[in-house]
Amino acid sequence: MGSDPSPARIIFGGSPDFAVPCLAALADSRHDVVAVLTQPDRPAGRGRKLSAGPVKQFAIARGIDVLQPTTLSEAATQDALRTLRPDLMLIVAYGLLLPPAVLEIPRAGCINVHASLLPRWRGAAPIQAAILAGDEVSGVSIMRMEAGLDTGPVYATRKLTIAATETADSLHDRLAALGAELLTEVLDGILAGTVVATPQNHDAANYAGRISKTDAVIDWHRSANQIDRQVRAYRSWPVAETLLDGKRTRCWAAAPVRESASLDEPSGAPGRVIGVASDGIDVMTGDGVLRLTEIQMPGKQRMAAAQFANGYPVDGKLLGQ
Repeated sequence: MGSDPSPARIIFGGSPDFAVPCLAALADSRHDVVAVLTQPDRPAGRGRKLSAGPVKQFAIARGIDVLQPTTLSEAATQDALRTLRPDLMLIVAYGLLLPPAVLEIPRAGCINVHASLLPRWRGAAPIQAAILAGDEVSGVSIMRMEAGLDTGPVYATRKLTIAATETADSLHDRLAALGAELLTEVLDGILAGTVVATPQNHDAANYAGRISKTDAVIDWHRSANQIDRQVRAYRSWPVAETLLDGKRTRCWAAAPVRESASLDEPSGAPGRVIGVASDGIDVMTGDGVLRLTEIQMPGKQRMAAAQFANGYPVDGKLLGQ
């Protein structure tokens, strides 16, 4: 990360696994990670025991002090951050709001690695939003944080191409690695003031709001391409779902098909199963046919849709009710 002999004192803030590659790059650099901010432990697993998140686990393994406040608005927490005398705060998918008083603590300010090409897809779920919209390009942005949501000037961006079959999981991993790569290249320049931030075009901004479970419910009146993107965008959570014989059925994988397994010209009400192919179940949509290739019934394991159809007659059934 450059040849400046003076290492910076950096506080890192992040919580999920998306943030780990950036923290790893920082920990391997010449700079001093004086503390890691991460969200409080949360219940996980069948026993619902408190579990440390990925960033905390990494920090502990590397011997970095961990702070887990429930909010950054309290004076005591802000005083604790000031005593660390940070030159910079680096935030990657932290999940807590940084009030103005915190933004002013580091000498060189606070920067954020964001999983989109700002100003497109500001907000909480840019990866899913890019897939849902059918974007062909995504990337990462490193910006200077300010009071607005992802509105700060941008130091650097890096693009990648979204594959036609990209899922949120695969794009997440690629962007996480790309963010760490870009951070490694520009961090010293940001600290030295030689990398200058450019204001965003706020008129071109759009937002990716938080995802809810209801977003995953399939509307079969939409096109096959739209539903395919929905399945790929929500593959890790909350997972696209529909009703089969009144049972909530998860749809883990699907693809639009040009030639249906139906013996006739594809037709029927949206949601109607019109045939079973060797690799899936063909469902009529509002525009085109979608082939479900991996599904999961309640209380059952995920399985190939064609295998499921061998033991559970689905031809002619209407999904979504």
